[in-house]
Amino acid sequence: MTNTISHWVNDEIFAGASDRTAPVTNPATGEVTGQVALASVEDAQAVIDAAAAAFPAWRDTSLAKRTQVLFRFRELLNERKGELAAIITAEHGKVLSDALGEVSRGQEVVEFACGIPHLLKGGFTENASTKVDVYSVRQPLGVVGVISPFNFPAMVPMWFFPIAIATGNTVVLKPSEKDPSAALWMAKLWKEAGLPAGVFNVLQGDKTAVDELLTNPKVKSVSFVGSTPIAQYVYATGTAHDKRVQALGGAKNHAVILPDADLDLAADAMVNAGFGSAGERCMAISAAVAVGPIADDLVAKIAERASGIKTGDGTKDSDMGPLVTKAHRDKVASYIDAGEADGAKVVLDGRQVSANGGQDGFWLGPTLLDNVTPTMSVYTDEIFGPVLSVVRVETYDDAMELVNSNPYGNGTAIFTNDGGAARRFQNEVQVGMVGINVPIPVPMAYYSFGGWKASLFGDSHAHGMDGVQFFTRQKAITSRWLDPSHGGINLGFPENA
Repeated sequence: MTNTISHWVNDEIFAGASDRTAPVTNPATGEVTGQVALASVEDAQAVIDAAAAAFPAWRDTSLAKRTQVLFRFRELLNERKGELAAIITAEHGKVLSDALGEVSRGQEVVEFACGIPHLLKGGFTENASTKVDVYSVRQPLGVVGVISPFNFPAMVPMWFFPIAIATGNTVVLKPSEKDPSAALWMAKLWKEAGLPAGVFNVLQGDKTAVDELLTNPKVKSVSFVGSTPIAQYVYATGTAHDKRVQALGGAKNHAVILPDADLDLAADAMVNAGFGSAGERCMAISAAVAVGPIADDLVAKIAERASGIKTGDGTKDSDMGPLVTKAHRDKVASYIDAGEADGAKVVLDGRQVSANGGQDGFWLGPTLLDNVTPTMSVYTDEIFGPVLSVVRVETYDDAMELVNSNPYGNGTAIFTNDGGAARRFQNEVQVGMVGINVPIPVPMAYYSFGGWKASLFGDSHAHGMDGVQFFTRQKAITSRWLDPSHGGINLGFPENA
């Protein structure tokens, strides 16, 4: 008998009225380990209504008390992050060390949100006019929706909900139905940290749940991470219903390797960025652009390193786990078939992998393709798997044209020992996040995460000050007081409460 994974409302499990479910599998074995509830419209409305009812009290809770809850959540997460990592590995498939890294990167945003009193300070002008003061405050929006992808079931939600909660909003998190249990674990941790009931809620489901978040008038904003076609839909639908929307879409990330680069460093980076988390990262490098005569050496070095990667069950001695579902595994493998048919050279073939795991696991090993051209589907499409394509170009200008002509603009990197070339690249490249001798340029939490072009819809990036501004509205106040007031005598030391 499989476990039923339900919603979380008002600090307790909420079964809902819908009888629709979807299977949750262990990607390393192919075994169905649970059935996740798929919300009806009525279920989604009940979750949203609970968040709306909790908003006034949480909005009026002091910053001091909100911050105490944030700090408590941080400490509990530090103590028990291994539990969360194990849940991620069981449902997503990534190896435990990678899952722990995901939790740690999400924790950075929790720590950023712990400083929310400083980040919410407004401005003040005394005597702007005679005996008239002008000042500004930032106030929360209300109920905010977060729609999370399968590849980072803990980190991506933590890009949003710590800041949303710290600024006084209530949250409805809609996790991916492929790996829904991490959201419930975090909800229970919020309860233990002392967050009031209804402030953090989990809505399990599919498009029905998503559409209710996008159209329900009680939801004031939606944050989304996923593929570009869905990001476009989320942005168009949400904004048409008067919501703030930050929708982070897909990617096709290039790494440009110049002739003067340290090829050992570059090869290590290509393996790490191309095959980490089985390539299921929006910041994965999927196209290595070899400039000039270095291509043969670079390909050989990448192949040597990648051939030693151990693919297997994330709980065992493995470097890379399975893909998240059989359907996704088969789709990624079909791109390798297409690339080979189009003339790309298969240097390392993940379709033939011998994995340390169940025979029904969703296995695909590291795959390296050489002589890939910009017209091949293996180059044009976001594959989201462990497939690294090497594109050969003659000059720096050719490489820049390749990167800038791509419709995506999420992340990119350059490998070089020439400071002038690096500076020129960071200035000219039309991409939102840039690495210099760094393959996965994910910024720290106090900066903001987001791409350009078809990788982002909306004006706001995730976390950092963009996140604070997204989850609040500014109000300017002009005041005049004609008579002073007297508060009485109190010799005690004042306390925050």
